[in-house]
Amino acid sequence: MAAGEPGDLGGYYFRFLPQKTFRCLSSQETSGRLRQWSMLGRVAAQAFGFDQQFQAYRKDDFVMAFFKDPNVIPNLKLLSDSSGQWITLGTEVKKIEATNVPCTQLSMSFFHRLYDKNIVREDGHIVKCLDSFCDPFPISDELRKVLLMEDSEKYEIFSQADREEFLFCLFKHLCLGGALCQYEDVLNPYLETTKLIYKDLVSVRKNPQTKKIQITSSIFKVTAYDSVGMCYPSTKTHEQTFSYFIVDPIRRHVHVLYHCYGVGEVS
Repeated sequence: MAAGEPGDLGGYYFRFLPQKTFRCLSSQETSGRLRQWSMLGRVAAQAFGFDQQFQAYRKDDFVMAFFKDPNVIPNLKLLSDSSGQWITLGTEVKKIEATNVPCTQLSMSFFHRLYDKNIVREDGHIVKCLDSFCDPFPISDELRKVLLMEDSEKYEIFSQADREEFLFCLFKHLCLGGALCQYEDVLNPYLETTKLIYKDLVSVRKNPQTKKIQITSSIFKVTAYDSVGMCYPSTKTHEQTFSYFIVDPIRRHVHVLYHCYGVGEVS
């Protein structure tokens, strides 16, 4: 089929937007934190534009069209499992999974409850606990219990619906980090970095009627498969390997937030 014919792509065309930079990941302070959390050099954000009205109920068509688009294939970055280098897709996607990720939170007060239950002290220090293990993560403080240990009495301070929120997912990913993650002793770096990334990726607008701020982005957690098996975001599954598509239906942009679990850049 000649390029330029919509054919089976559901009518969506994409274009890579290399000039769109994400300050949230490139600032000196964030880079230092990502290095400490063993995520530096393994996390990336990219922007693409699209040309049709986005309809959330057609998200699967949208994502499939994205992976088949000739402007996406040579530009979408992922980490090679074998070489550890950044590569592009280089394989034909046969099947996709796109899971809706709720995104309703407008304030970091969502995390205030961590101060109430002796998880984080008033001065921001995270309360330590006896070392245990929740495969593959070591647990040495109360925050990680809240994130990982379903049988901990503190786990339930966040409901299942809370845990599905994009804001919570981002926070949890940053707290758990990469393979050689050095955990923070205080909460603030996690909260600050979560807020920066969230604000940079998620679009909001003031509702003309109610004058209230509302989130306009739709978010999906995306996995793609070729004829062999899973090919994106990686060929191996890991809780800390992910790709989120953050779709702005008004500007017609999609932001891709990607991370592949492993050993981040050290120096």
